[in-house]
Amino acid sequence: MNRAPRDILVRPLMTEKSMRQKEELNTVAFKVRTDANKVEIRAAVEAVFNVKVASVRTASFEGKLKRMGRYQGRRPGWKKAIVTLQAGHKIDLVEGA
Repeated sequence: MNRAPRDILVRPLMTEKSMRQKEELNTVAFKVRTDANKVEIRAAVEAVFNVKVASVRTASFEGKLKRMGRYQGRRPGWKKAIVTLQAGHKIDLVEGA
């Protein structure tokens, strides 16, 4: 499938853990489409941010069960990609105000 790079990358994940990994391990975490594979994620990050990617790790998460009174539903599942950048490359994301 040929999709636009910005369609594959949903948003960056900015958590305490991901910010620490960004500084220490030169990795960046993204929320990506659930049907995207590692090759598509690598190409999207390289195209959007103009950097070289060393490796891509992915993890899929099942949506949580939620209740509203007697009715039960499920939040949508999602996928996380942890992208390790090659030495000398960096992505500057918007950090705290």
